[in-house]
Amino acid sequence: MLDFETLLEDLLAEGDELDGLVAELADQDWSKPTPAEGWTIGHQISHLAWTDECSLAAIAGGDAFQAVIEKATKDPAGFVEAGAREQLDDPPGLLARWRRVRRELADELRTVPAGTKLPWFGPPMSAPSMATARLMETWAHGRDVADALGIPPKVTRRLKHIAHLGFRTRGFAYLVNDKQPPTSELRLELSGVDGELWTFGPEDAEQRVTGSALDFVLLGTQRINRANTDLKAVGADADEWLNIVQTFAGPPGKGRAA
Repeated sequence: MLDFETLLEDLLAEGDELDGLVAELADQDWSKPTPAEGWTIGHQISHLAWTDECSLAAIAGGDAFQAVIEKATKDPAGFVEAGAREQLDDPPGLLARWRRVRRELADELRTVPAGTKLPWFGPPMSAPSMATARLMETWAHGRDVADALGIPPKVTRRLKHIAHLGFRTRGFAYLVNDKQPPTSELRLELSGVDGELWTFGPEDAEQRVTGSALDFVLLGTQRINRANTDLKAVGADADEWLNIVQTFAGPPGKGRAA
């Protein structure tokens, strides 16, 4: 298991890689549409900055996060969209804000005592879980930005965090789809970087999913349709899971067309 400091370094590295894609963009390029319907490059970065700020409020706790929850309660449908529209008319300011808050978040996560559960919109989570979730979101929204710029995906070892997140939230994926989680064990085997095999779950499990780590995390973040992946399922439970897998909190999304 990776130590927490390594996880935080990977979180920062994921943000830095996306930063490198947008840092030199002209202001007008921030208005380029991305594969997420209605969202431009600016929306993607604004969403990440806003969510990092929500995470900082969760760490602060008390009135800070309660204010975030109250806003969400007043406008459940438009709350996230409103956060993604902040500062769209000021790309340099938005970029500076995102740079500041993502580094501040890593610093604050280091201060959270081990075993502490941080409040969130779903179940409370530990500091490592929050760091993993932020890495996943940074990668997923960064993938949308890269698609808008015509940059192909790159496989890094950071994807292993996201793959593990998808595996351990298997039960959650069933619950948010109003399904009863199966009791069967499942084995996940993914081809990672430089021929590495990333494995999760018991080796002798009858239910199995195999394929590339890239396709699995793309599917779990709903950046690809299952029909366009190389993922293979053995067993009915494994097959059903690939239809609903998600690495993010909240209700299931619409996904992407084949």
